[in-house]
Amino acid sequence: MKDIVPITVKGAEKLREELKQLKSVERPRIIAAIAEARAHGDLKENAEYHAAREEQSFIEGRIHDIEAKLAHCRVIDVSQLQNEGKVVFGSTVTLLNLEQQTEVTYYIVGVDEANLKEGKISVTSPLARALVGKYVEDIVEVTTPNGLTNYEIVAVEYK
Repeated sequence: MKDIVPITVKGAEKLREELKQLKSVERPRIIAAIAEARAHGDLKENAEYHAAREEQSFIEGRIHDIEAKLAHCRVIDVSQLQNEGKVVFGSTVTLLNLEQQTEVTYYIVGVDEANLKEGKISVTSPLARALVGKYVEDIVEVTTPNGLTNYEIVAVEYK
């Protein structure tokens, strides 16, 4: 059995929307494309047919992947928690880099939701693991590619 993985409410909604799009729009479109390509005759040398079948395989694989992720996830809604200043999965954390005196904000999300450009870090990342369980005003030491970095937790939000 696969492990249960945490996912945010927004992350689960995004997966459900993608699944709906794939099943209700993309799957029927590709079935029609295969039928049209078949109508052109000889399938051995029919590039349209082979391309459509390849796309169908990709779509079906993605549908299976999303269904498996949704079946093995636990949706965590931190907006229902009382904000005690504790860093937990799904919280948004503002940090002060003590060496550079710069602030950065991260949203701690599930592995599949992580996107550093959007400020979303995986709960399994070294930074998130160092932050989870800590409180506002705690100092956290994290090993980064540049060496040890010290952060002060400035704010924790449960959005």
